Amino acid sequence: MVRRLKVEGLSALECAVAEADNTKPSNTAADIYVLFCGTPNTDGSQWCPDCAAADPVVESCLSDLPDDSIFIKCLVGDRTTWKNPDNEFRKHSKLRLTCVPTLLKWASPQRLLEEDCCKKDLVKMLFTED
Repeated sequence: MVRRLKVEGLSALECAVAEADNTKPSNTAADIYVLFCGTPNTDGSQWCPDCAAADPVVESCLSDLPDDSIFIKCLVGDRTTWKNPDNEFRKHSKLRLTCVPTLLKWASPQRLLEEDCCKKDLVKMLFTED
């Protein structure tokens, strides 16, 4: 069964990834997938239209992940926080996010950006290819 987590902020993401690495059985090569998207507004609406469009597509493809996978939805902040050029996700040496949504396979160069996260065939490909 795919393990699902939701975090907000870089430090929470790093903790979730570290915990996932520490709790997986040693004989398992569980892959970690992360969807980065905007933090919803206080009324629950999404300030990022691409994130709003990608979310149901990615959710519908989670059943294609291998059973031992970990899926993390990481919220990057409100619009003002995200648009700041010094945003922690933009500056992080391994992430260097340039847009949301971004869907990636952790510790891998594989990633989908913006509108590609809305394409079911590409999301499935990311989830199923080694």
